[in-house]
Amino acid sequence: MQEGEEGRGGMSTGKVTASTNGGVDNSSARRVGRPVPGAARAAVPDPEVVVKPTRRRFAAEYKLRIVQEAERQRDSGAIGALLRREGLYSTHLSAWRRERNRGALETLRARRRGRTPDPTHELREQLVALEAEKQRLQERLRQAEVIIAAQKKLSEILGLAGPPPTARESA
Repeated sequence: MQEGEEGRGGMSTGKVTASTNGGVDNSSARRVGRPVPGAARAAVPDPEVVVKPTRRRFAAEYKLRIVQEAERQRDSGAIGALLRREGLYSTHLSAWRRERNRGALETLRARRRGRTPDPTHELREQLVALEAEKQRLQERLRQAEVIIAAQKKLSEILGLAGPPPTARESA
């Protein structure tokens, strides 16, 4: 093997054998956690571990699709490849098969999560909108009455004769 080549199936030995860094072995600096001189600052993943991991949830359609796909596999190791590709465990598959045999997957498909919708919610929203419109129209009516009263006073002051009062206004 030549200098700088990697051995063991693409795995690097971690030692620098070329004279690019002055013959210094940087693998010990990396293990201790000290920065390697002259090395580029690579993006380091966040080492923080989540206190409580979130549990994965799978939709009924997904479970059913995976179970059906697993049953179509005939080659040796094909189910294992499917599970690795999807990031699943064999216990997922066996539990989902039991659920399917019980009929639980079909019932899950129709059920929606969360609260049941309130049938009166739409009516309440419509009521609120109508009350707001009523309030707005009452305010416009009040403004119109104030303007009409001001116009009447102005016409009396100026001595202008308006149209004769109707039966509606005199009442």
